[in-house]
Amino acid sequence: MKRMMRALVLALPLSLLAGCGEEDKSTAMVRQAVAMESSDECHLCGMIITNFPGPKGQLYAKGTEGTMKFCSTRDMFAFITDPENQHNIKQAFVHDMAVTPWNHPDEETYIDAKKAFYVIGHGKRGAMGATLASFSKKLHAEAFAKAQGGRVLPFDQITLEVLTAMRGG
Repeated sequence: MKRMMRALVLALPLSLLAGCGEEDKSTAMVRQAVAMESSDECHLCGMIITNFPGPKGQLYAKGTEGTMKFCSTRDMFAFITDPENQHNIKQAFVHDMAVTPWNHPDEETYIDAKKAFYVIGHGKRGAMGATLASFSKKLHAEAFAKAQGGRVLPFDQITLEVLTAMRGG
């Protein structure tokens, strides 16, 4: 009887921990980009998001309800690269500019920002001037850079230094 009680006492915490991991995975799966409403303001600068051209961004962070929306990928990365926010980002989304018009990005073309490729130093303008053009495929980012100028970087190479060195920065 004592052995059975001991086994139960040891097994209960392990089963609770296993359940916690499953809940986190299912929560992560339901996060997705949401439509930008005409009255949505940028989380960083307060500008009306839909009034401006170029790729937009949105993200989910620990300790916040819902999505934070940004008028440009540059503003989103300014938030992400802030040392106070870096470790709180759960999921981020950007437009795939290979399949959406620059002046009015389509709500259906959001992609995982962490898997995207970015062109910096190009000549196109976003809400805050210079911005990062986002693409789901490196080939599309390279073609954009060849046509518009700039260089291609993956998500993990976008730093505060990269942002401040951008044209118009």
